[in-house]
Amino acid sequence: MPNVSIRDVARRAGVSVGTVSNVLNRPDEVSADSVTRVQQAIDDLGYVRNEAARKLRAGVSATVGFVVLNGQNPFFNDVVRGAEDEATARGIAILYGNTDEDRTRENMYVDLFEEHQVRGLLIAPFGDVNNRLSRLKHRGIPAVLVDRYSGENRFSSVSVDNITGGRMAVQHLIDTGRTRIAFVGGPFEMRQMTDRLAGARVAVEESAGIGLEVVATSAMSVEEGIAAGARLMARPARERPDALFAGNDLIALGLLQQLVVDGRMLVPDEIAIIGFDDISFASAAAVPLSSMRQPSTTIGKTALRILLEEAGDTDTIPRQTVFQPELVVRQSTQPAR
Repeated sequence: MPNVSIRDVARRAGVSVGTVSNVLNRPDEVSADSVTRVQQAIDDLGYVRNEAARKLRAGVSATVGFVVLNGQNPFFNDVVRGAEDEATARGIAILYGNTDEDRTRENMYVDLFEEHQVRGLLIAPFGDVNNRLSRLKHRGIPAVLVDRYSGENRFSSVSVDNITGGRMAVQHLIDTGRTRIAFVGGPFEMRQMTDRLAGARVAVEESAGIGLEVVATSAMSVEEGIAAGARLMARPARERPDALFAGNDLIALGLLQQLVVDGRMLVPDEIAIIGFDDISFASAAAVPLSSMRQPSTTIGKTALRILLEEAGDTDTIPRQTVFQPELVVRQSTQPAR
């Protein structure tokens, strides 16, 4: 029977609508006979409780929206998993949208979650979303930035110190004896990329005789890493770098794949590679990849906790939670011979 309502259940069971409601919400206040009759009517009619509508009537949504800029990146999968674990423990469901680094899709998902009146929005943004999030906040829907530091303090954020991470990565390359370093990453509309590059430049400025160039990519993908590696290997041998700091692990894995296939520069004997994120595939690469580790699941859990706190108290002052990255050294950055 389509569109079965609570009234249909009440008629079938021979009880009032209030009794059906009590069976669904406070069964301990209803007689055992009434519970049995109502449950039988629900089974007979195929009634499905509209939990979302019930929560909205009560003024509390049971869902949170999560907008992620790259659903193919295992790092973001781990962040979402952390948020989901925390949400499940609190009886909350997460609605997920992948923007694939596209502003139009990002705007679409923000609008969609606003229309569904989610309890709050977690967002790992690609573009500038401050104005859109301000509109949500005005309508009573808080938002927390994920993997993006909110310098203006308009919204809470949970991120990692990307400048420190970039500095640590390049300093590690310098410590292994590398002198011609390339930062391979992009797009630079993303704050994460500009901060990691800024940190790399700090490390170079603190060391004498070290060169740093920028090799731009249009996306944070394995394919872009492969393409960048091919461009580098097309240069004369004397013009190639001896170390690569990739903006994330996917780019690093693409670079590594291209270098291994090409075969003219051995990793790590002739060229070192370090990534950022420390996704699960990093340690399983043909040459295990060094990386700057982010506490991905902790970022997701922390962001969800802050979001629910702000949903319960609209006067909460925005806070910026910044985790420190960890250098994980593997074979891809062993010292030059």
